[in-house]
Amino acid sequence: MNKNYAINELPAIAKEVIKSAKSKVLLFYGEMGVGKTTLIKEIVKQLESSDNASSPTFSLVNEYHTVNGDKIYHFDFYRINHENEALDIGVEEYFYSDCWCLIEWPNKVENLLPLNSVTITITSNSDQLRTIELRNNE
Repeated sequence: MNKNYAINELPAIAKEVIKSAKSKVLLFYGEMGVGKTTLIKEIVKQLESSDNASSPTFSLVNEYHTVNGDKIYHFDFYRINHENEALDIGVEEYFYSDCWCLIEWPNKVENLLPLNSVTITITSNSDQLRTIELRNNE
């Protein structure tokens, strides 16, 4: 999947991400302010969670629940300095839990990421559009 989208198309983009992902571990790449958290919030909504999604910048992980009782984990590794900090919160248990794991700044924990994951790269265009590229890793 490789597409340009505007903010008003976010619900459709989130649905397409969920449908196209061959893994529940989604790795979000993009510059600061490009819209990673905004897209994640919409994905959480489309997965039928009524929880208010927000960036877990200081807690490293937020947990949301769907109407079916499933769990969604949202990680933000921007502020960590060493992978050991992620290991300390038991990140591997989350990654292999078969729950949705939505990960911002995955490059900070590169050696801990499952091989079976989905890379989502968001870039900003000069015309207020974003480009999203989704690649299934196996």
